[in-house]
Amino acid sequence: MTTTSTLPTAAPRTTAGLALRAGLWIAQGLLAFVYLWAASMKLGKSPAELAGVIPWAAQSSEAFVRAIGLVDLAAGLGILLPALTRIAPRLTVAAALGASALQVCAMAFHLSRGEAAVLPFNLVLLALSLFVAWGRARKAPIAARG
Repeated sequence: MTTTSTLPTAAPRTTAGLALRAGLWIAQGLLAFVYLWAASMKLGKSPAELAGVIPWAAQSSEAFVRAIGLVDLAAGLGILLPALTRIAPRLTVAAALGASALQVCAMAFHLSRGEAAVLPFNLVLLALSLFVAWGRARKAPIAARG
């Protein structure tokens, strides 16, 4: 009798497997950079100071801007640190899914404000987040420290 495993298999150590792993690390690094930069802006500057970079911040409450900054901080740290440290690396998948949900909400928010010009940036972040979630969950999971 044979049994099959339902566990995801890691990408083989082929050129394609190495390219996938490299692509995932690049995507994780880009996402971490963007989210940590956004968090530093939203947590470190007043909404009035942010108006030139983030137009909606001037019309939003400071608490809302700070809350989004904390979400950005969690996304940036969560997408990179668990994978780098190999401590609970499955949290990278959860962070990538959370970042995906954040981008869907951001797109709805921007559409409601007539800010369709920023949607391509949100779509890129959404695509990168979904790529990381898929890749780290199915194709190239990172093993936890043993």
